[in-house]
Formats: sequence, C-alpha cells, structure tokens
Amino acid sequence: MKIIRTDCLVIGAGLAGSAYALHAARAGLAVELLSLAEPLVANSDWAQGGIIYDTTPDPALLARDIMEASDGTANPAAIDQLVREGPAAVKELLLDELNVGFDRDAAGALDFTREGGHSARRIIHAKDTTGHAILATIAARVDATAGITRRIGFSAVDLLTLSHNTDGIADRYAPLTCFGAYVLDTATGEVCAIVAKKTVLATGGLGQIFLHSTNQPGSVGHGLAMAYRVGARLIDLEYVQFHPTVFFKKNTPRFLITEALRGEGAVLVNSRGQRFMDALHPRGSLAPRDVVSRAIHQELATSGEACAWLDLSAMTPDFIRGHFPAITARCAELGVDITREPIPVVPAAHFACGGVHADLAGRTNVLHLAAIGETGCTGLHGANRLASTSLLECLTSAKAAAHADTAEIQTPHREFRLPDPRPWESPTREADPVLVRQDMQQIQNTMWNYAGVVRSPKRLRRARRILLELREEIQSFYRGCRLTRDGIELRNAIQTALLVVHAASLNPRSKGCHYVVEEA
Repeated sequence: MKIIRTDCLVIGAGLAGSAYALHAARAGLAVELLSLAEPLVANSDWAQGGIIYDTTPDPALLARDIMEASDGTANPAAIDQLVREGPAAVKELLLDELNVGFDRDAAGALDFTREGGHSARRIIHAKDTTGHAILATIAARVDATAGITRRIGFSAVDLLTLSHNTDGIADRYAPLTCFGAYVLDTATGEVCAIVAKKTVLATGGLGQIFLHSTNQPGSVGHGLAMAYRVGARLIDLEYVQFHPTVFFKKNTPRFLITEALRGEGAVLVNSRGQRFMDALHPRGSLAPRDVVSRAIHQELATSGEACAWLDLSAMTPDFIRGHFPAITARCAELGVDITREPIPVVPAAHFACGGVHADLAGRTNVLHLAAIGETGCTGLHGANRLASTSLLECLTSAKAAAHADTAEIQTPHREFRLPDPRPWESPTREADPVLVRQDMQQIQNTMWNYAGVVRSPKRLRRARRILLELREEIQSFYRGCRLTRDGIELRNAIQTALLVVHAASLNPRSKGCHYVVEEA
C-alpha cells in the first residue's frame, strides 16, 4: 500500500477546504487537497445569492439577525467571531487579493442586496452565480500556489486513528488521535494512506440523503459519517434546513431558485395567485427559510397542488435578465419564461446546520482532526441558518483553523506520532450497480417521507426501522465488494441518515428547521 506523508490533509475542495489550503500553504506547510471530482464540483459553486459583507457601523444588527433566524439557539461566541472576523476575511482574500467579480454600480461601488431574515442590505453578489465566481477564482489561486497538491478523483474511505489503525500496543491507550486517512484513487481503484499531522474535514453537506435537494451529487455527509466511526462528537444533526424555493417541473432536474429574487421583490403565491405568506409572518415572503418551507408544505398539503409559485411581476424583464441571467436561462431551457410567468417551486433539503462539533478554531474532540465549513458545527446557525452566512462561515472557519494548525505544527520541538498504518485489505468482487442505486433511492425516499420538512415521532420511528434494516444489508454488501466511489457514498449515506433520524428522535421540541407535529 502506498503511503503519502504531508503536514495537512484536507478532505474536500470547496470554498472552506480551498481557503484552508491557501492559508496553510502560505505559512509554509505541505498540503494534500482531495476532491471527488473537478475543482468546481462543490456545493460552494452552486451558491447563488451572495456572501455577507457587513460594513455598517453597527455589527450588532447582523448578530441579532443571525440569532433571530436560529430561533434563539445559536452560539453567541460563534456569531461574534463571524461578525468580527468576517469583513476582514472577505476584504483581504476576495476583494483585495483575488478581485472576485462582484456586481458594482456605475461608480464602481459594491452592489448590496438583501435576503430573507436580513434587516439590511449587506450581501454582495456576482449576478446569481456568486459561489461560482468565488470558487473559480480561489481554485485558480490554489492551483498556482506552491505547497498544495490537488488530488482529483480521490475519495476518503476512513480516517486513520492511533486507536484503530496501528499495531502499536500503547496506541490503544493514547488519547483519541487522528493521523490522516485511507483514500481511494477512483481512477485506478487503489487504496493508499495519506499520513498527516493535521486532517481537515471540509466535505460539505448531506442534502443528497433526501429525495429532493439543492446539493451536488454525492453530498451525503461523508465527513460526518467518517468522524462518527472514529468517535468524534456530532451535534445538532436534526437541524436540516430546507430551502423553500427550488425549481419544480415533472421529469426535470431540481435546482435552486435564489432567495435574492425575494429580496428584490418576488413573492410567493398559490395556484390562485394569492400571497399566502403575508398572513403568516411580518416579513411575508422574506420570512426565515424554515417558516417559508413549512408554509409552502402546508399550502400544498391543503390544496393538493404540486407546487407553489414565485411571482416576479414586481420586477421589470430587463431587471430580471440583468440581475438573474443564469436562472433566467436555466428556466427558459425547461420551458418557463420568468420575465412573463411565475416560477414553479417546492422546498428541498439545502443546508445542514449541525455537524461535527468544533470549537472556534475548527478543532474537534479527536486530536489533530478539524471540521470546517458546513461539515463542522460551532453553533453559528443554531436551529436554522440565516441566508448568505454559509460562504462567509467557510472563509472564517478555514482561516481560523489554518492559523491554529500552523501555530501548532510550527511550535519548536512539537512532535507528532505518524506511524505506518496497517495495509488496507479489500475484496475483489464487483458490486452490483443496480443494488447500489436501489439502496440509495430507498434512503432518499425514506428520509424525504418520514424525516423531511415536517416530522412526527411515528414517522421517525418508521424511518429508523427501515434504515436500520437497510444498514445491515449495506454493511454486508460493503464488506464483500471491491471499493468504489458509489459504494463509499452508499455506506456514508446510510450512516448519515441514521444519525439525522436519531438526533431528530431525541428532540421532541420544534425549533427552527426541526419541526415536529403531535401525533393523532
């Protein structure tokens, strides 16, 4: 088995992982940066609305909005870190260094917009493809930076710990310590070990364990499942945010319809053209996402309609085409002219507010293992995420974790135990792709039907029974077959789904995006 040695292993190359790699490499560290696919295949790339850049003299307003969106459950220390460090992180990296192409007015000043849950216009954007503009720019800089080795098509299999993966007798009695990961090269089918002083989970979200999702394919909570298997603490997994507006049309792919449309005046209506949000929340269609998602769910359950509608009639066609060109084009491809007619929308799984428990420097309870971006959970989002905080969280958490890890690695006389791990042993029998596909569909349908926008104890119990039985089949199947990307994805998806259902079952209180109804 091939062994690669490095200072930092970063699993995931979205905005959080890429920003961490930049900071660490510039400090003189060697970085291995893994991605399942090409550099821009990440949830960060699909972020549409924007990133918070709060330059107002009173940052307490932003802190208040984050706490209010969380239903009063967010971690004040995490909010304070984002509010204090966020503006500098955006200015230094995205504006001054990378000169990301954010929209500006005729005088060259940044154009600020507003999204649901915000009390002010504090979000900068690049049309309706902000995530792509940011990630494409930072990915190019990563590839031009010495010290970073990008490995495309590499999938982490399991984390390496002294307790599990060495032959040292004394290692079993040491504190729980990570020293890298087993990694599959999907191009060759070979498993190697990457041994690292610091390992960083930046694998993104878990939306694809649900039938309808805004996430990239393969976003099944890889980091959560791997961390759980080695004993990391997980927190707040019941809080899965459903984005209220995702394009809906039978037999067509789902894709996100940015909240920025509602920030610019679009409103939700039912099939009769009635604005049903106005009677439910003071901010109407700009209410927090969990409120809007449940309102649409209830409207559809009551009416029997397949979708709600986003009415853009308050905006001129030229404004729509100028500010939202990607959405305009994508909808047109699917037969909807949004300059003339409303957009059909439904809720879909969007963002995991919980994750691997991490402090403000990204550290977990496993030594030398960090979790950043959507994979980590500092408590910033509490029970519900405020719009456009996620990209900013990627930047601030990556910077904090990289600085903390650099300081520790470069401490004089600091030693890290980095043994050769046990060789990976894998069967040679090929997996049946039909079974893999069917099992994944069963996970997604179960989670959508029984652990989705609205939950109940009875639905969650049913989900748990189905998933436990399925896990036994998958584990048996996994142990008997050669490693593949699809097999790794399925194994992690079933584990993540069970973790979400378990967390939801333990919390009987409706808060934020975890909404529980009483049983009849």
